[in-house]
Amino acid sequence: MPFFILSILMQVALVVHIIKTGRDTKWVWIVVMLPLAGSIAYLLLEVLPDVSNTRAGRAAGKKVKSVVNPNKDINQATKQFAISDTVENSMNLAQECFNKGLFSDAKSLYEKCLKGAHVGDAHLMFGLARSFFELGEYLDVKATLDSLIDINPEYKNADAHLLYARTLEKLNEVAAALEEYEALHGYFPGPEASYYFATFLKKQNQNEKAKAVFQQIVDTASNSGKHYNSMHKEYVKDSKRELSL
Repeated sequence: MPFFILSILMQVALVVHIIKTGRDTKWVWIVVMLPLAGSIAYLLLEVLPDVSNTRAGRAAGKKVKSVVNPNKDINQATKQFAISDTVENSMNLAQECFNKGLFSDAKSLYEKCLKGAHVGDAHLMFGLARSFFELGEYLDVKATLDSLIDINPEYKNADAHLLYARTLEKLNEVAAALEEYEALHGYFPGPEASYYFATFLKKQNQNEKAKAVFQQIVDTASNSGKHYNSMHKEYVKDSKRELSL
């Protein structure tokens, strides 16, 4: 369908929504006179706030805002860091750098934070380990996570545990990786750890066991609600593909 027709249909739908919901009629003129910008403005300022207190609404709002201003979060974090070079601002900027794929910058910021009173901070160490992993520095990942647990023996984080298992796999420590994956498969929320476990088993030529884990992922999704399937659709889709091979 041509873009022009889609644009007209969108305008009509929004005008109907404005009238039915009793919005200020100035929005009709804004949407009609400024088809793209006006429609986006109406959705951001009027429609999304109505559903912002729901999980789906928050997710939708985040997606729209990421399209309209994809660098907003990292720009804000950079500005705050420039104003005040605190550990909190450095950590926020590190996370935004990580989200943008700027892993070297994230690593440098996390390393900068891990000094003085924060030298053994578990959250900072986990952030550093994640950055090392994305940079392919697997020995540093393992050393960082080992140190994290030594310093913070009560620290519990399923994502950190999965990162450790994946790191052992990358380092070809097969027996240790298998032990960690088996533990994760039993308790990790969602299918992510099970998916990596199954792909690990497949690499070890344990094809039947791998297929059983892939099947379990698919079966769990089939018996779960819409939200679960929406959150984990990539792992479920990839598991189905593996079963079809």
